[in-house]
Amino acid sequence: QGVLVESGGGLVQPGGSLRLSCAASKMTLPLYDVAWYRQAPGKQRELVASISAGGHESYLDAVQGRFTASRDNAKNLISLRMDHLTSEDTGVYYCNAKSTLMKLDYWGQGTLVTVSS
Repeated sequence: QGVLVESGGGLVQPGGSLRLSCAASKMTLPLYDVAWYRQAPGKQRELVASISAGGHESYLDAVQGRFTASRDNAKNLISLRMDHLTSEDTGVYYCNAKSTLMKLDYWGQGTLVTVSS
């Protein structure tokens, strides 16, 4: 069973930057599509960014150009660089690893990002 652990969340001022990390273990990360999701209070969880096992990146329109996802398969790490943050970016951010082939889907516990002055 795979395990994902997020870190890097916290309080940041509007316009600031933050980098989230997700450590994967008990899984072979190169076999998985990875993604970052977020959930704001009172709203549905939404897909923020994804990177397929083949390296294709995709981003939510609202974060396009501001957020950059990356993966380091050798180190079993998934990252999300967030720049020019606004209050609308506030929420709990979750990392995800999914293999359609193996029918496996793993989630981290989440890390809270609060954008406020």
